[in-house]
Amino acid sequence: MTQTRHTVSPPECWVRKKTGASGKGRFYRVDIRDKSDFVMFRNHDVEGECHVERLAGKRANGRWSTVSWLIGKDEAHVTNGILVGDNDEVRNVLKRLRGRPKHLRGDIFVAGSEINFLERLKPTSAMKRAEMKNIKKIQETRWKK
Repeated sequence: MTQTRHTVSPPECWVRKKTGASGKGRFYRVDIRDKSDFVMFRNHDVEGECHVERLAGKRANGRWSTVSWLIGKDEAHVTNGILVGDNDEVRNVLKRLRGRPKHLRGDIFVAGSEINFLERLKPTSAMKRAEMKNIKKIQETRWKK
């Protein structure tokens, strides 16, 4: 095959496999939202020593939200088609999801998005503390002038 012909039609071994199809990666992927709703993606390393990453997506309106969670294979295992965490950090991440992560294909699992607080329970005590802290900061800067 000539050089020009080689660049025009790459061999079949160059064709990229679908994500999670082989099952030989380092992470289990737990999808919680459809990735077609997003225009840009970023990975965030969430837990310190644990291998848990958050895949965040930016929507067309500019807001960010979690698309999926990546959990290290040595931090979780699969039991009866459901992903189960081996340590507390992973269990906390999986507990925040709506429903249990169910096996889809390869290393990919599907679960609902994170549980939201009901509006009648808001503002939470953490929200109130943060608001008071911010108000005090503003007041201190005004008093210094």
